[in-house]
Amino acid sequence: MNRRLGIAAVLAIAVAATAAWWWLRPDQTANGAIVVMHGNVDIREVELAFDGSERIVSLAAKEGQRVKAGDLLGTLDTEGLRADTDQALANLEAQEQDLARLVAGSRTEEVRKAGADVVAADAELTNARLRLTRARELVSRQLAAQAQLDDAKAAADAAQARLNALKAQHDLVIAGPRKEEIAAARARRDAARAALALARRQLANAELRAPGDGIIRNRILEPGDMASAQRPVYTLALVDPVWIRVYVEEPDLGRIREGQRAEVHTDSFPGKQYAGWVGFISPTAEFTPKPVETRELRSQLVYQARIYVCNPAGELRLGMPATVNVNIEAAPVAIPGCPEADPEY
Repeated sequence: MNRRLGIAAVLAIAVAATAAWWWLRPDQTANGAIVVMHGNVDIREVELAFDGSERIVSLAAKEGQRVKAGDLLGTLDTEGLRADTDQALANLEAQEQDLARLVAGSRTEEVRKAGADVVAADAELTNARLRLTRARELVSRQLAAQAQLDDAKAAADAAQARLNALKAQHDLVIAGPRKEEIAAARARRDAARAALALARRQLANAELRAPGDGIIRNRILEPGDMASAQRPVYTLALVDPVWIRVYVEEPDLGRIREGQRAEVHTDSFPGKQYAGWVGFISPTAEFTPKPVETRELRSQLVYQARIYVCNPAGELRLGMPATVNVNIEAAPVAIPGCPEADPEY
């Protein structure tokens, strides 16, 4: 009898303990309207490197320093880069002048000279024809040799050819450059512009600037080191966005939706509450379940989620444990963001 009473007492205690754990565990509330999850603060980190291979001249940031987007973090030696830029600029100016010369066409003086050359050649042709006529008369009277007539005829033919050539040259001067020549000059001008833009881009890349607001976590190189795109200079921890990485149990998956409001608490700042919202829920489980599952195994599936949180004072740090309360009955956030971005929050 005593043994049976002992077993009954143990069972009663076990049932009572199980009931107490079920109702008092942090993941449940009295009415089930709040889902409690636990996780850690997570942020993005980026490795910053110069997009160039030059000697580092200066580095302006140190570990732990807060920086704003666009802040100058370091510079490279720019002497050679500036020389390349000046050379590209001079080449562009030369190509632009060459294109302008072709587009403007022939000058008035060039047209006049070509016309004067045609007049002079026409006069020479007239004179050559007169000598040819006299030579024919003298040969017909047997007062001159046949060779003299041949020389006069050759001179007249040469004068005619010269006049034809100068007339064609005059027409070319009036017509101006060919459109193909202008197109080629324009292409050379565009290539010079691209070369100048590239040189200026390389010169701008000699400055390393912060891509966003954050905190310098590591300073890897120092002035005097040789920089390259493959050698990070800083590790920057971005302060926006900040989120809590939590895991949603499979039974709660249907109750959590993106955009729901959330409250975040940490042990480091007891009693302080941070506003947040559900920003992302993973579409896949963290592990692949067995092909044959029991009901208990299905309930152990978890899905990663991100609870974005406002961190204006920078108190939430990477890896910090946090507790998230999501009110599943509250209306979703209309515009996900901090209170200053969403007045109705």
